[in-house]
Amino acid sequence: MDTWVWVVVAIVVVALIVVLLLAGGKRRKAMQQKRDQEHREKAAEIRREAENMEIDAREREAKAIRARADAEQAQVDAARLRQEAEQRGQEAQSLRGDVANHTRKADELDPDVGKDGARRDRQEGHADAGRGDDGRRDTHVGDANTAMPEESGRRRQSDAADTSAARDLRDEGHPRTGI
Repeated sequence: MDTWVWVVVAIVVVALIVVLLLAGGKRRKAMQQKRDQEHREKAAEIRREAENMEIDAREREAKAIRARADAEQAQVDAARLRQEAEQRGQEAQSLRGDVANHTRKADELDPDVGKDGARRDRQEGHADAGRGDDGRRDTHVGDANTAMPEESGRRRQSDAADTSAARDLRDEGHPRTGI
């Protein structure tokens, strides 16, 4: 009987080994399937990230194109503003020339301005009479009762001539400025 026992034990051991191998194979297959599923999920996540990165790259490229377009527009605007500034500078220069011409005409008409362009006092003998420190007429010097009748008459005629000359200049003035 001893042999039979050994044969049964050997069959049981072989059966256990087969059962263990079959169970281990199933477990290994299940683990492999689980690993494969994890890898699939990981690959899908990496693909989503790649798609998001592609979208982000396209957005950045579009922003760069817009920034270039904005920069070009700013350059165009700057060139336009430079041109406008030059034009206005030329207009200002022209107006200054017109002002100089009008001033020269006014000086030619004004009897109180000499040929050198310096202003003469109306009363040759009293250069500073009736003038303050700043060169303007001083209202505190003398009064209307002390002024000589000839002087006041001459003054009125001179004032009328100044007003008439100014009116003539205004009528001849620059069409845009009225100067």
